[in-house]
Amino acid sequence: MNKNKRDNWGSRLGMIMAVAGSAVGLGNFLRFPGQVAQNGGGAFMIPYFVSLLFLGIPLMWIEWTLGRYGGGFEHGTAPGIFHSVWQKNRFIKYFGVIGIFGPLVIFIYYTYIESWALGYSFLSMIGKCSQAVDQEQMKALLVDYQGLNNNGLFNGSALSILFFVVTFALNIFVISHGIKGGIERLCKIAMPIPFVCGVIMLIRVLTLGAPDSSRPSWNVFNGLGYMWNPDFSALKNPKVWLAAAGQIFFTLSVGIGVILTYASYLSKGDDVVLSGLSAVSTNEFAEVILGGSIIIPAAFVFFGPTDIANIAQGGLFNLGFVTMPLVLNHIPFSEAFGFMWFFLLFLAGVTSSVSLAQPAIAFLEDEFDISRKKAVKIFAFVTFFLCIPGVLFLSKGVVDELDFWGGTFCLVLFATVEAILFGWVFGIDKAWEEIHHGADLRIPRIYKFIIKYVTPTFLLTILCWWFFKEWLPLILMKGVAAENRIYILITRIILLVLFLSIAILVRVAWKKKAAVKRG
Repeated sequence: MNKNKRDNWGSRLGMIMAVAGSAVGLGNFLRFPGQVAQNGGGAFMIPYFVSLLFLGIPLMWIEWTLGRYGGGFEHGTAPGIFHSVWQKNRFIKYFGVIGIFGPLVIFIYYTYIESWALGYSFLSMIGKCSQAVDQEQMKALLVDYQGLNNNGLFNGSALSILFFVVTFALNIFVISHGIKGGIERLCKIAMPIPFVCGVIMLIRVLTLGAPDSSRPSWNVFNGLGYMWNPDFSALKNPKVWLAAAGQIFFTLSVGIGVILTYASYLSKGDDVVLSGLSAVSTNEFAEVILGGSIIIPAAFVFFGPTDIANIAQGGLFNLGFVTMPLVLNHIPFSEAFGFMWFFLLFLAGVTSSVSLAQPAIAFLEDEFDISRKKAVKIFAFVTFFLCIPGVLFLSKGVVDELDFWGGTFCLVLFATVEAILFGWVFGIDKAWEEIHHGADLRIPRIYKFIIKYVTPTFLLTILCWWFFKEWLPLILMKGVAAENRIYILITRIILLVLFLSIAILVRVAWKKKAAVKRG
């Protein structure tokens, strides 16, 4: 029994806002439009919604239910929650290490990217963004901000490093005040603001006229059509399906371990069905209605269907950090709208990044029985130094490497483990009963079949396809520039050491508990 009383949510609304805040982030406003543009517009949307129905929603319910169940045993992270489900297996807790490792890895690069939005809100406010008149100048501004124009070893301009430190400190400040006093309070304040700003931006975009009378087809309605008109031939392309599934994982924060931790602070009788569905709906509104319907039509009006795809192929962030400021420069009050756009991104990013910190902190609190204050200090010290390689070696591919292992591979692997554990080890009949304990809504019975068979099969197919096609070239670093390979290798070594360190801490925690039980 822990000496420190576990934290809890102050209200159901606060809990839903926090889970939605974890999901609503840079992925909604930057990654999603980029994925749509990269994958042929409407061709992407059918696989996207199929993935939502068969992966996203089932995994959301699985994680809410497993988290609440494990919280009853005073476990707030995947190792303890997995052990609670399958107590006879002494190795299952080590699979749960992924649920701490994944969000920790994402945190150490996501916080840096998040700080760009804060920096750009400042640059927009002082009129710096409005001075760039074409894509090349706007790209040059981004490169200059990131410090990538240096010929030396290290990257990072003084301004970008300053805003990173401010962003990191803000995250730690919020986290230090706990679930109710920090994360929940932040989300109650910060979550509505991006939605209000987003609606204002959406109205402004939908009222844009065609800037070039010689190209009347470049209008908002055709921009919406670019996103929504289906291309059924693209359904034969497995790459589009994989991209759609990856976006669902990223945007809903499933397969990371965060929702497990958030749900562990629920009481046994708290609803998870309607609450989980509410969080999904909030995220989808932010992503599809706001994120997609702001950037895609705006970019279409000014650059046309061909250039949208070309710009997105140059980088998922280009539509948000390069194209969108150029679009806003063509309308009155561009500085105000630019500030609004990037501050929207920053607030959405903060509500996500604080959630990424919670699994590691909860692990220290629950399994080692230390105070939150001490746990946050340990977390801040370790992660600040882990952030440095991404900040200083951005041009060497370090952030991309962190994003793959933390934000792609670990998500699919962890989701596969928990789907099999929930539907087959815990047992679908027991799982179905557990989901509906205290539920305000009955799930359609077809989802009992989907959760047991379709979701794990879908996930295993993705994993097997990746191992068959991609693992050897990835391990051998094919496609990585020769001068960058040493940085990628060092990054992988750091990640391996981090994973093993967490696994060792899990072992130490369980040995300590076993010793206490023996008296």
